[in-house]
Amino acid sequence: MSAKAISEQTGKKFLYNNTALAAVQNRFRYINVTPATDLNLLAQEHPWLLTERLVVKPDQLIKRRGKLGLVGINLDLQGVKEWLKGHLMKEITVGRAKGVLKNFLIEPFVPHTQDEEFYVCIYATREGDHVLFHHEGGVEVGDVDAKALRLTVAVDDKLSDAQVKEQLLTHVPDDKKDVLASFIVGLFNLYEDLYFTYLEINPLVVTKDGVHVLDMAAKIDATADFICKAKWGDVEFPPPFGREAYPEEAYVADLDAKSGASLKLTLLNPQGRIWTMVAGGGASVVYSDTICDLGGVGELANYGEYSGAPSEQQTYDYAKTILSLMTREKHPDGKVLIIGGSIANFTNVAATFKGIVRAIKDYQGPLKEHEVSIFVRRGGPNYQEGLRVMGEVGKTTGIPIHVFGTETHMTAIVGMALGHRPIPNLPPVAVHTANFLLNANNSPMTPASSRTASFSEPKTTNDVTPPKKSKAGFPPAKATTLFSSHTKAIVWGMQTRAVQGMLDFDYVCSRDQPSVAAIVYPFTGDHKQKFYWGHKEILVPVYKNMADAMKKHPEVDVMISFASLRSAYDSTLEAMQYPQVHTIAIIAEGIPEAQTRKLIKIADEKGVTIIGPATVGGIKPGCFKIGNTGGMLDNILASKLYRPGSVAYVSRSGGMSNELNNIISRSTDGVYEGVAIGGDRYPGTTFMDHVLRYQDTPGIKMIVVLGEIGGTDEYKICQGIKDKVITKPVVCWCIGTCATMFASEVQFGHAGACAHQASETAVAKNQALRDAGAYVPKSFDELGDVIKSVYDDLVAQGTIVPAQEVPPPTVPMDYSWARELGLIRKPASFMTSICDERGQELIYAGMAITEVFKEEMGIGGVLGLLWFQRRLPRYACQFIEMCLMVTADHGPAVSGAHNTIVCARAGKDLISSLTSGLLTIGDRFGGALDAAAKQFSKAFDSGMLPMEFVNKMKKDGKLIMGIGHRVKSINNPDMRVQILKDFVKQHFPSTQLLDYALEVEKITTSKKPNLILNVDGFIGVSFVDLLRTCGGFTRDEADEFVEIGALNGIFVLGRSMGFIGHYLDQKRLKQGLYRHPWDDISYVLPEHMSM
Repeated sequence: MSAKAISEQTGKKFLYNNTALAAVQNRFRYINVTPATDLNLLAQEHPWLLTERLVVKPDQLIKRRGKLGLVGINLDLQGVKEWLKGHLMKEITVGRAKGVLKNFLIEPFVPHTQDEEFYVCIYATREGDHVLFHHEGGVEVGDVDAKALRLTVAVDDKLSDAQVKEQLLTHVPDDKKDVLASFIVGLFNLYEDLYFTYLEINPLVVTKDGVHVLDMAAKIDATADFICKAKWGDVEFPPPFGREAYPEEAYVADLDAKSGASLKLTLLNPQGRIWTMVAGGGASVVYSDTICDLGGVGELANYGEYSGAPSEQQTYDYAKTILSLMTREKHPDGKVLIIGGSIANFTNVAATFKGIVRAIKDYQGPLKEHEVSIFVRRGGPNYQEGLRVMGEVGKTTGIPIHVFGTETHMTAIVGMALGHRPIPNLPPVAVHTANFLLNANNSPMTPASSRTASFSEPKTTNDVTPPKKSKAGFPPAKATTLFSSHTKAIVWGMQTRAVQGMLDFDYVCSRDQPSVAAIVYPFTGDHKQKFYWGHKEILVPVYKNMADAMKKHPEVDVMISFASLRSAYDSTLEAMQYPQVHTIAIIAEGIPEAQTRKLIKIADEKGVTIIGPATVGGIKPGCFKIGNTGGMLDNILASKLYRPGSVAYVSRSGGMSNELNNIISRSTDGVYEGVAIGGDRYPGTTFMDHVLRYQDTPGIKMIVVLGEIGGTDEYKICQGIKDKVITKPVVCWCIGTCATMFASEVQFGHAGACAHQASETAVAKNQALRDAGAYVPKSFDELGDVIKSVYDDLVAQGTIVPAQEVPPPTVPMDYSWARELGLIRKPASFMTSICDERGQELIYAGMAITEVFKEEMGIGGVLGLLWFQRRLPRYACQFIEMCLMVTADHGPAVSGAHNTIVCARAGKDLISSLTSGLLTIGDRFGGALDAAAKQFSKAFDSGMLPMEFVNKMKKDGKLIMGIGHRVKSINNPDMRVQILKDFVKQHFPSTQLLDYALEVEKITTSKKPNLILNVDGFIGVSFVDLLRTCGGFTRDEADEFVEIGALNGIFVLGRSMGFIGHYLDQKRLKQGLYRHPWDDISYVLPEHMSM
């Protein structure tokens, strides 16, 4: 949501931090008191409490505290303490909300007279900000909407002292006008700068000392956090009075903040028996409405939603929070969990359900103990697989789980869950996703085209109607027809799945050309991106900047923006600079309201239609669809969106727009056009904008509007019907009727879904629409029936003449999606068995990365998992780490280090220099580990005596690998070997091969003192002992690791550390190009050359 209430203390802190409001007195002289506050220490920390008269009041978003007797005035400190004793932790009722007083504010008392009290309020609307002022403030201010003087500041305009004096301060004494005008202008600037949406001060007291802000109420636009974080600091948003702030709500809010998806949770009654887990902001409201309509308001435990394609892990975290809450207290009638949702546009239902299934399995014991029944209804991409796994978990756990798909009305499961309708024994099985893609007419040929005209519309061209000519001095009018079968769009953002969905829709609609002309993506250079057009591949150009895209594609008149909430404003402003663009769809949710209002103003001035923000877009069957609207191809075909019908709809919710596609396709001849205007408080276009377009479109015979709680747009439709501006039948239902039944204010999933006055409630709007002549059902459950009734009447009248169906062209399914559905299989290009990064957590040889750290396995343990697929004993891990340490480096003179240094001094990069050094590793340098292990193992396993082995190698003319050192000898032992030997002898269960090698060393050193068992040989033979005796490997497995070269990896890995050190050392020392000195080279030329 966007507009969130803040505490009075937070609001005053913002105000006191503003140095421009110089007249404000008592800055930062307030104290917050909670049950944890030691009242006896207050005076020590705040000495002014002993010298001032004081005011104390609760700071918990309670309106009209003065009238409720909740303000202690003109008290000394002892009086404040006594007052708090009578109020702190006391339960009170305000309206229908019952809550406990636990947060208070103590401030200095300001002596003043009644004529020094004023009222000021600033609040935002679509057109601008309204400043209200009344010269008589205080507790008895009364109906300020009727009394106060009002000044409207248009979007992007400024407020001046002169305006304030002229329009607001007409009843104010002259000696106070200057200070009040200056303060109100400064307050307005603060309001704009800190993205307030509502700011009320009552009373505002003006004395000879200056301005005193006594009581303050405010809301800020929480979505502006990325802009205002430095100015706001950390802001706590308190819950409405009467509702506790639960840690689980904070946990879900944190999940939401860290996710690109939307996750919401509000606890209404933790002891309730009806719990919901609903996908979609609009759908979540519809389910709450239906529960309340069926008498479940007293038992409804929570409101919440998950949407925007959350991952399996995010859904699991959300689901386990719900399940944890609902299994804490038993209910005598058991409990129900409603896992509902509309038909998803792009969320992979199976993936999210897997997260829910994991949570159900984790809580299966408590769920059965609390007698929980679960009812599931969902549609969308891969929903059949999601319903299957949900049904399976019910069978395996014994939990009653009833699953339904798109064949069942969205809210039918509520009636089942509450016992108002029977549960079908065998619900109809939805056909598989793939079945929609089969050629329905059994012809081997793909149909050339499908019908592109409406059932009831004569064949006409379907081009965009030019906007009506605007009168001189007026902004340009907007087009009636936004999309046609020739519409071309630019997509902002690399959204390949959405683009492919648009192209598949184009193809199945028998468009001549793809609707996507180009993609703008600022984070790469210009290039081509490959997509499918039916059976063949095509290239779509991608541009780094919008100017090039617009210049090279003058036919484009639509932009679809997938820009993030941070960049959507700037990219939309840029798009509106090009006159060719008539329509812009903004998908992002969470754009600050002030930025949206500026976009709306500019769009109106330029005649541009904006759909969104916070929308999935819109669809015009047979012509064009925006991004992911309408879901995947199976739903496009199931809802017959590949050809136009006679019904147009407009809704706020994207998910519910897809549900409307389903309802309308089942009740009528189909959809002509549908738009989801978005869930924000200020959508780019309103319901009325689109209803009027539909009124002017001949092919549209009836209109469906899905309104919602909050705002007053629906009243314009009422007026339009009354004034005969709208003459076509309008079926309308406003969701959010449950809000009037709740004791405290609930902010629903959409930012605009909150009523601030009685007229904004869904109940009031539904009644007004009914009175105006719209067709309004009794509930959402009956919406499909009312639509069908109106449609049947139009058919009976001859207004709509249904036409015969023409099958659409077939579109091949993408390989990745077919594999996801389990329809195909193919052999993998290669196999791996050591690591899996596909899930929520990285897996090393079957062990989660969190477990690796929890067990403190270290580098040796990780190497054991990745190289040997075993969890090695602790001593084995330590030995591996010791080997890496002793092989890390052996000075700059060895060949590998030398090569690395020469390469580094030649100006090469780290990778090249390291590779140069590593390429020298072999039998002569560092690569003797494997060879030594093989030679000694073969001799030992064949029963050859150490002397026989030495003699045989000499006879064969072969060196014994791992024996000999240039510098070290029996008299100057290698301490690296000694360190390893001490450890191995102490910790290894057996050292047979090492003992054999040491016997060989005795023979070789007797002939020459430097023929010692060197570090390579020692590691090689000791590793064989480790593999054979640690208990983790069979003899064959141990020998296989030696054969495939695993042991040389120890030297390569260890010595890489040293080579990198040499590279960094040379760079740090800034050494120049190396040239070998002549005097270190022996030039031996052939004699005939020297002659």
